[in-house]
Amino acid sequence: MSYSQAEKYPYLIKNIDGSLRISFFSISCHFLIIKFMSQILYKQIQEFYDASSSLWEQIWGEHMHHGYYGVDGKQVKERRQAQIDLIEELLKWADVKGAENILDVGCGIGGSSLYLADKFESNATGITLSPVQAARATERSLAMSLSQKTRFMVANAQEMPFDDNSFDLVWSLESGEHMPDKNKFLQECYRVLKPGGTLIMVTWCHRNTDKSPLTTDEQKHLEDIYRVYCLPYVISLAEYEAIAWQLPLNNIRTADWSTAVAPFWNVVIDSAFTPQAFIGLLMAGWTTIQGALSLGLMRRGYETGLVRFGLLRGTK
Repeated sequence: MSYSQAEKYPYLIKNIDGSLRISFFSISCHFLIIKFMSQILYKQIQEFYDASSSLWEQIWGEHMHHGYYGVDGKQVKERRQAQIDLIEELLKWADVKGAENILDVGCGIGGSSLYLADKFESNATGITLSPVQAARATERSLAMSLSQKTRFMVANAQEMPFDDNSFDLVWSLESGEHMPDKNKFLQECYRVLKPGGTLIMVTWCHRNTDKSPLTTDEQKHLEDIYRVYCLPYVISLAEYEAIAWQLPLNNIRTADWSTAVAPFWNVVIDSAFTPQAFIGLLMAGWTTIQGALSLGLMRRGYETGLVRFGLLRGTK
């Protein structure tokens, strides 16, 4: 291993003769720092969604994800219908026609969980870092007469409180971007997936970098998005696929639906500055206001090709 490689691994120490040795003290410190930083991130994510979820539901409804506007992104439709269409198109693309026990990783206020439980007449569990979201999802399940089939809880997606082989459908719609360890996240999804079950993961990505690395301007653009939306970092769809093969998932498919979903941000921006939304933003606090003022970051990211909407499915 070269010295340049050692710089990537702070737990390696260079000996006088130039060889490298492992410092177990440094390993411990390194992982303690990572854990501490992850806990700070989790707190930020919780506070962001605790503060903003009520406003999102009030202005944009129960589905806290992109909408689908056709392959070419030119279909004109109402926002909520576009969001429901995204769920249906994902199921069709992943060839999922039913499920008995569903896990929704990053469930928000239960939009996808309740929709899928009702559609498939199945059990569904949703996990989120936000107690406010979990409570609201539970309220909505009662209102929809689905409380006997659904449950919502506060849990860490990288340390899920479930037994191995528990779910025949693991659904992650726009939560992977929040995960500080993408490998650990997918390993956990794989662990709780039943043999023969399907994982559907949809997440924000950056463009593939196999032909050219991210430029300084692109890195700055992503860092602005990270700061506003409480993200540690994003990776390319190709990198997610490489992780999936290592799990190892079977029957892996990936797709880039950036064109199909990009119009969603225009819809959100148009509706974010109505009198009703303005009052809600003031009540929600600065982090939510900052998020609203930064909606253009995502729109520009799609326009330049930097931000990508990545899909991955596989079976165990």
